[in-house]
Amino acid sequence: MWALLERQGAVDGDQRGRIPVFEGADAAAKLLASTDQWRTANAAKVNPDRAQHRVRALALAASKATYMAVPKLALDQPFYLLNSLLPSYTPDEAATRDAAEAHSLLVGVEAMQRLDLVVCGSVAVNRDGARVGKGRGYADIEYGMLTEAGLIDDRTVIATTVHDAQVVDEAIPEEPHDFRVDLVVTPTRIIRCPRTRRPHGLHKDRLKPEQIAEIPLLDALMANTPGGGERPA
Repeated sequence: MWALLERQGAVDGDQRGRIPVFEGADAAAKLLASTDQWRTANAAKVNPDRAQHRVRALALAASKATYMAVPKLALDQPFYLLNSLLPSYTPDEAATRDAAEAHSLLVGVEAMQRLDLVVCGSVAVNRDGARVGKGRGYADIEYGMLTEAGLIDDRTVIATTVHDAQVVDEAIPEEPHDFRVDLVVTPTRIIRCPRTRRPHGLHKDRLKPEQIAEIPLLDALMANTPGGGERPA
């Protein structure tokens, strides 16, 4: 997919190993913001990748409670509340990782609102809503933590913004912890997916030792996760 986007001129520079910063990312964000699911959302979590910068800025401009994960969830309070940067920053400035890391209020799951909308980055996604990220598993861990805390539930809408070329016809392999998205939004279209996969909680047996070591809250959350399996050796 990274090679395909490069051949089509849909990305600027080498995006391999990343959520692609694709041509038309701002248009996709604006199209997402035209949906009823966006308009009725009071609280949103948006991934920290540059491809979704405009999504975060639009959420802040619309006065939505806007959360963004700390890179690698590496702090005891692993989410930024980007609204805390306003009005010292404009929504566009507050939506950047630099501003968040320097000045944003950090919050844990106990201080967050229930999420009406989650926007995740994707490398590829199909029309059934199955997706693949950059392969490090943090989106799945965030999802598991937030469902475990009751902040993502069956009412939460999950969306992704991608280039049209990132929407594939092929089946995407899925693991038990993988979630599907409800909306795929490109610069030109909105694809509404059948919701057929919404797992709950952390899957302990799928976690890697290095992930546990990097994420302070995993020990506590794993201890309270029913049916998640055992900690990997």
